[in-house]
Amino acid sequence: MKVVDMHCDTISAIHLQQKEGQSISLKHNDLHLSLEKMQKGDYLLQNFAMFTPLNMTDDAWQYAHDLIDTFYHEVNQYPDLIGVVKNYQDIQDNIQKQRMSALLTLEEGAVVRNQIQHLQHYYDLGVRMITLTWNFSNGIGYPNFSMDDPNHGYHTCDNVHGLTEFGKAYVQECERLGIIIDVSHLSDAGFEDVFRYTTKPFVASHSNARQVCPHARNLTDEMILKLASRGGVMGINYAADFLHENNEEHAVSKIEDIVKHILYIKNLAGIDCIGLGSDFDGIPPYLELQDASYLPMLEKALKEVGLSTEDIEKIFYKNVLRVYQNVLL
Repeated sequence: MKVVDMHCDTISAIHLQQKEGQSISLKHNDLHLSLEKMQKGDYLLQNFAMFTPLNMTDDAWQYAHDLIDTFYHEVNQYPDLIGVVKNYQDIQDNIQKQRMSALLTLEEGAVVRNQIQHLQHYYDLGVRMITLTWNFSNGIGYPNFSMDDPNHGYHTCDNVHGLTEFGKAYVQECERLGIIIDVSHLSDAGFEDVFRYTTKPFVASHSNARQVCPHARNLTDEMILKLASRGGVMGINYAADFLHENNEEHAVSKIEDIVKHILYIKNLAGIDCIGLGSDFDGIPPYLELQDASYLPMLEKALKEVGLSTEDIEKIFYKNVLRVYQNVLL
């Protein structure tokens, strides 16, 4: 079963280890995701997020560019295995060449230095999806959890602070360019603004159902229905904290919980809004789906609960490819 995964932090992990002088590559490593593991998991396409933590860098612009350099250095070393894609036809071309695809994304919209015109710059570098916020307000909008909660509790959602005026212009420029808008990490009010001020399908690249697990990073039923009505897709996140309530220090992410979210979303909004967004190499290592090579286990589990091959294909790759075909220019 082919796999399209909308979110991983593997490039960040490689970049940081290389800075420390460690020998590591995208082809072979001990991370959740490598080209070898992707081959075993039958991957068609992986989104690679350039995660820029505003609390850890004084120059978000430079940090994002350093990650992009690492991305291209790693992917371009293995042209027989994987190729960068910038539009839907590139994906089809890679399929014909029997190689996997890599799509460049940003996780932290603030790397534009609060200047709309810099979106064109990132588009020219190959960026085709942007997660608008991470865990900090950033001039575009606000994170999932309420900034009024002094403990930044992840069960206290922000229903008040939406997109700024700059943020509204930002998402409209993304649409004009053909950059997919990603609302994972964005406040509930920000989600509503994206829905209000845009017209094309958008995604929640690595978010689950809040009704199943009441974490601020997950989507409410209303949000899921609106995402689906727009033709968007949400990528199921494999992190235990987003799958089930727990107080364990090393809670295990179980396949049965991933299946539970998928079935809930299917019954609520239909099969067409569900995709995969592992968050590999950005989440704890306590996973039944231990790495990218284990995806056939999820396919097997979904078959066992009665999902058809057609439904599983939609979840694993077809739904996301539909969005890419509709949005990528």
